[in-house]
Amino acid sequence: MWAHPPWQGRFLPHPLPPGERLRAYAGWCNAVEGNTTFYATPSRSTVESWAEQTKPGFRFVVKLPKTVTHERRLAGSDDDLRTFLTAMEPLGPRIHALWVQLPGSFGPSDLGTLAGFLRRLPEAYRCAVEVRHRAFFDDPRCARDLERVLSGVGAEWVPFDTTAFFQGRPGSDAERDAWTKKPRVPRRSVALTDRPIVRYLGRDDTQKTVDGWQFWVEKAAEWLREGRSPTVFVHTPDNDEALTLVRRFHDQVRERVPGVEPLPEPEPLGPPTLF
Repeated sequence: MWAHPPWQGRFLPHPLPPGERLRAYAGWCNAVEGNTTFYATPSRSTVESWAEQTKPGFRFVVKLPKTVTHERRLAGSDDDLRTFLTAMEPLGPRIHALWVQLPGSFGPSDLGTLAGFLRRLPEAYRCAVEVRHRAFFDDPRCARDLERVLSGVGAEWVPFDTTAFFQGRPGSDAERDAWTKKPRVPRRSVALTDRPIVRYLGRDDTQKTVDGWQFWVEKAAEWLREGRSPTVFVHTPDNDEALTLVRRFHDQVRERVPGVEPLPEPEPLGPPTLF
């Protein structure tokens, strides 16, 4: 996500070699969703470069490969998981959580498989699980069963809040595309651990995005006062303004909890040139 083309030359210096792009992104934010790892496990040398470009306190929430979560559905996936974790080793403590995003068909009847998978993970890693099956949101008993599985191993339940996005009909190509792909589930905001993780999807209209995240500003402030360390990812369908939006969100939280450290200062793009 740190190489989003519309950011280059606008928020991030351009051109930049691949080995410098994450460093530039890390000047805006202190965390990133490792979404690309869902599609393919990167080489160890690539992950070493990620570590070199970020400070020790930078947070990676890295998504497990689809071969593990979607194709094998957590069963018989130990070899693929071992290969992935070996590749991720250079990140060390920068791995804030392993992100287990499960398909919409992974439901209450699969909780035994999830429990067994989570128990087999190395204790060195924190885990965060994102579910999309409606039963976990509509049936309180199913929600309690999932919470019991996660709490038993110290794992977090990651809410993907799309309620603001689905409040109005799509108005752009990016919104129309997201309309068909993003989950439409009720908002959930119960933290199971001291490291809650939230994924929030707004609109391409900045004001609608800001209006929609006020719930999470208050919730993040509440968690901070409780001594938790939340991580909030802000998305829009096109993500063009995501870097400025996340800093705006962070500033609103700091207004309520002044002790929160500011985000880093982005590096200057440099003076414009004719050539």
